[in-house]
Amino acid sequence: MHEKFILLPINKWDKTYQKVNIGGISCDQSDYYNSEDMNQEILLPKYDNSDTEPLYLGFFHTGAYQDAVSGYGGLKHCLIPSPKQIIIDQDQDGNLFDYQYSDELNKSEMFKILGY
Repeated sequence: MHEKFILLPINKWDKTYQKVNIGGISCDQSDYYNSEDMNQEILLPKYDNSDTEPLYLGFFHTGAYQDAVSGYGGLKHCLIPSPKQIIIDQDQDGNLFDYQYSDELNKSEMFKILGY
C-alpha cells in the first residue's frame, strides 16, 4: 500500500538525533519502517543503555490498520498483543498531561484468548 504512518518520539526531544533502522516483530516480509522509498533509515533521538528512561515512539493515524494488526484487548495479525495505551491530552490552561488507559496484553491473557 506504500502507506506511511506518522512516527514521532514521545520523549527525549532535546537529545541529538541519529539515523536508525526500525524493524518489527510481525510475519510481514516488509516489516520495517522507512522514511522514504528505498531508504530504511529514519532520524530518532540518541540514547544509550545507561539511560534510565526508555525511548518511546508513537505511530499516529494508524486508524483501522492498528486494530487489524493488534487491536485493543486481543490478538490479531501474527499474534501481536495489544500494546500499552496512553492518552495525551491538554487541560484548559494549555498544560499537556498523559495517563495510561490500559496495560499491554500479557502472556497469560494471550494464552486465554487462544484457548489455553
